[in-house]
Amino acid sequence: MTRATFRFYEELNDFLPVERRRQSFTCACAQGATVKHMIEALGVPHTEVELVLLNDESVGFEQLIFDGDRLAVYPKFDALDISPLLKVRLHPLRVLRFIADAHLGGLASLLRMSGFDTLYDNAFEDSQIAEIAARDGRIVLTRDRELLKRRIISHGCYVHALKPSLQLREVFERLDLARSARPFSLCLHCNQALHEISPELARPQVPPRVAALYSRFLRCDACKRIYWEGSHWRGMCALLAPLLDT
Repeated sequence: MTRATFRFYEELNDFLPVERRRQSFTCACAQGATVKHMIEALGVPHTEVELVLLNDESVGFEQLIFDGDRLAVYPKFDALDISPLLKVRLHPLRVLRFIADAHLGGLASLLRMSGFDTLYDNAFEDSQIAEIAARDGRIVLTRDRELLKRRIISHGCYVHALKPSLQLREVFERLDLARSARPFSLCLHCNQALHEISPELARPQVPPRVAALYSRFLRCDACKRIYWEGSHWRGMCALLAPLLDT
């Protein structure tokens, strides 16, 4: 029988049963099991893992596990550049694009508000989300750890928070999004680019009070919705301000 010793670090412990958190433990492994197979068999989605040390050497997910092996499994490092050690993914994502599962519609809207291309449809099945993410190079956002275990998903983020505003903060902090944000550049409803239009074009399409009070308008060319800097806009600015103040 193959037995190996595992130690998971930081927030990866949240996926483990209490008795295995923040300590080394030894368990049986299937014959021919890979690093990825065992990490996920223990409950941790591979998308949450940034570095694996097997017997103190950085390895990829497809490395086979042998009897007596010791594995240390780490999440993203916030303050330390470990890029020379990384072997679990072939390529970083050049463009930050997301796809959110059916339970994260509020987060999807807030990410669009922040200027991040985010696909969302509550009719998407898990298989569709995985295929779209793999095809388009999108980061999967979900509270379903089984979805993140799908082999074709290379980048994903398990969202711990329950409220959309807290989810947005969590994703901003974990993925360091502040420098890439472009607030109010995308339509909250259809994820397409917004363009400024003249007050003359906007006024026939907005309530008279809005037409009288505001002089700057943005329009989505896809769904034709018009946005202005009213109370809803100010509320969004207040939500984003502490996330962008880094």
